[in-house]
Amino acid sequence: MTLHVPATILDGQIAAGRLVLRAARISDTGLFAMYAGDERVARGTQSIPHPLPPGAAEAFVARAMVHGVDEDIWVMDGTASGFAEVMGVISLKRMDRGQSEIGYWVAPSFWHLGFASEAVRGLVAANPQKNRTIFAEVFQDNPRSGQVVTNAGFQYLGDAETFSVARNARVPTWTYTLKLD
Repeated sequence: MTLHVPATILDGQIAAGRLVLRAARISDTGLFAMYAGDERVARGTQSIPHPLPPGAAEAFVARAMVHGVDEDIWVMDGTASGFAEVMGVISLKRMDRGQSEIGYWVAPSFWHLGFASEAVRGLVAANPQKNRTIFAEVFQDNPRSGQVVTNAGFQYLGDAETFSVARNARVPTWTYTLKLD
């Protein structure tokens, strides 16, 4: 019996344009610490604190290396196209009833070059969690992130707010949904 695997997934990696989405490695820790320690990156996320406390990058890598729990995390790796080994991170947090929430961050030196869009489109096309619906929530002061998800086919759902650890405040958000059925 032959199992059909989508063409975008090979050896556990997901092809995403100029990127490969791959599992985290211990060797990624230094770059994670450098990028996540950047205030601009931390302020663009819900969960990264700023300043980044000692051991946070190591803990993140350890959590990222465990797939199949409540969140699957991939590294945006551009080495096959001549770019950096770690350019950012993308994840799917499991919800219930075949739903997940997508989240991502890209290192500032790779902003505005289309890498987030390629990662989101690649992950959605691969649909590794076999979701029926994927949600996205972006900060309203980051409209480019809203463009990333709408260009991938997500539809605006409504306004909300969420807590940002780095900002130590609730931040207005736009919520989007993508039906995959």
